[in-house]
Amino acid sequence: MSQPPQSYRELEILITAEYATLSKRLQQTARFMLDHPQEVALATVAKIAEQADVTPSTLIRLANSLGFKGFSEMQQLFRSRLVDELPNYTERIRAVRSATGETPDSTQLLWEFADANRAVLEQLPSRINPESLEKALDIFEKAHAIHVMGARRSFMVASYMTYALAHVDKPALLVNGLGGMYGEQLRAMSQHDALLTISFSPYAEESQKACEDAHQRGLPIVVITDSNLSPLARFADVVFVVNEAEVKSFRSLTASLCLTQTLAIALGVRQDKTRDKEKGHDKKRKA
Repeated sequence: MSQPPQSYRELEILITAEYATLSKRLQQTARFMLDHPQEVALATVAKIAEQADVTPSTLIRLANSLGFKGFSEMQQLFRSRLVDELPNYTERIRAVRSATGETPDSTQLLWEFADANRAVLEQLPSRINPESLEKALDIFEKAHAIHVMGARRSFMVASYMTYALAHVDKPALLVNGLGGMYGEQLRAMSQHDALLTISFSPYAEESQKACEDAHQRGLPIVVITDSNLSPLARFADVVFVVNEAEVKSFRSLTASLCLTQTLAIALGVRQDKTRDKEKGHDKKRKA
């Protein structure tokens, strides 16, 4: 198999197509997984194996037979499905408690979120291409103004980036659709501007529309997203793929905020160096 499924729906179709070719044990496991997707998304391998009445190694064998490197890679599709279908946090908490039989206390949750976020922050520098960083900064430095787009969960990152850019004296406008005016805000982008869009699965339609509009007009686009297969990636001049921490199906934004802070401050450093050079040239001319 050349490539494993990229979504829960693709996995469902593959299991249905391959079901007859699987051994009885793998059929039993596949059937349990499709019948109990919430449990598969949230429980541990040991717990899932116990509920499906199979061994943990059977879960791994099924994942391998479907093209995945391991069970956790396949489980991620079940978690993505849960996040997409249960956007309400209260419903998701209820699903976690139902699937795991656990009610974690506040201190336990704090440690879990802190550990998960520490891990992604440690991995972030090695996952970001230095050439992409410099290219994005080239785009931002040349732009007369940077329009920043981020809807729903990504809005916090976009609003922080707009704030940070303003504090390094870079004109920045937050595309927030206030009053339903997404179209008017997008039309305000000039040919000398740039667009930064932050969007994660399930990828807000407004963010996709912003990238498509800017692409059609020839504006440079920088995208922060969670996959090279993101629908926004094909429009971008620079794509940053950020893996965020996830605890019990709740995704963080720590890595994205760290990246945007880096971009804003690095841009400020560049602009300050440019100003120093210009001052030096002025002094030479006067001399």
